[in-house]
Amino acid sequence: MANANKPAGLSPVQYLNGSPWNGQARLYSVAYNYGTALYIGDPVYLSGTADTNGVPGVVLATAGDANPIVGAVVGVGRYESLIANPNNLNITYFPAGGDGATNPWYVMVADDPNIIFEAQDIGASTQLAATNIGENINLKSGTGNGFISGWGIDNGSHATTATFQCKLMGLVRTSDNAFGQYAKFLVKINNHFYGTGTGTAGV
Repeated sequence: MANANKPAGLSPVQYLNGSPWNGQARLYSVAYNYGTALYIGDPVYLSGTADTNGVPGVVLATAGDANPIVGAVVGVGRYESLIANPNNLNITYFPAGGDGATNPWYVMVADDPNIIFEAQDIGASTQLAATNIGENINLKSGTGNGFISGWGIDNGSHATTATFQCKLMGLVRTSDNAFGQYAKFLVKINNHFYGTGTGTAGV
């Protein structure tokens, strides 16, 4: 059976020590007029500033070699309490340019460098195989579907290069997933802002 093509960005599932992800995340702000939409699962990076309360800001990360990541969005809200949008509760993402108000939005980000995420390959180029586990790989940007991220791992970019964004940790072991196009993999952020250096070489 072919793998389903349902990218969802980076979805935290466990920690490097084997324990399941416990749902913990850190609050970050998004400038009210930021011009790019943010969805659940999108990788983000620090904006270099903060809101008036000192909550650090984030922007959408940049895909590709040597571009660091601080974590993945796991919650979005209009206020620090993370009410999605009191004027439209169907909005579960940050809309590009905000919603006309002049206050920042907020996101919860899974930013622990030891989190392992589930991510789907984008189905391009040569398909990943068992021999690629342990290599590093870059991310590929994708448009969210109104609810979740459209990002995935760029299966055409795998190598041992230390500055690649993620490390392939294994295949997601479920009955509906197998090596081949659109396979889902376990990955750890390799070029992590809170990690050591710019990443480690793959094998």
